[in-house]
Amino acid sequence: MTPGQRLRRIANALNLSTPLGLLLARAAGARCSPGPRGLTIAAGYRWGLPHAPAFTVGNVVLYRAGTASAGQDPVLLGHEERHCTQYAWCLGLPFLALYSLCAGWSVLRTGNPGTANFFERQAGLAAGGYPDRQRNGQRNRSGTTNRGMT
Repeated sequence: MTPGQRLRRIANALNLSTPLGLLLARAAGARCSPGPRGLTIAAGYRWGLPHAPAFTVGNVVLYRAGTASAGQDPVLLGHEERHCTQYAWCLGLPFLALYSLCAGWSVLRTGNPGTANFFERQAGLAAGGYPDRQRNGQRNRSGTTNRGMT
């Protein structure tokens, strides 16, 4: 682990987001194992929400997939790792409220919780499986227009 990864791990333990992630994983029947770069991989998350194949709480990356494939996609894992860093920067649990506000704003603007969500854009839309498109002919970051796409 790099010093930054070590610091993130400590910060997310102290700000209680990682303990919450471990508690959530246990309650949802996920199996936890040590992952790379100070992360914990929780495989077999069984609850219906959120609808994502993976999501992060503190330094815990929760996957719907089983232990054989959870954490094996380096692009998705990198995306989720960036969310771990965002938890640390937001001092832990306030990240949940801030993320929810950004997701709501994104739904209002684009019809999708990730497309205009600051946190998802910073973590990488494509890596997280989110479309990079705007509603009603608005321009996206590349300057092209996407007419009629929702």
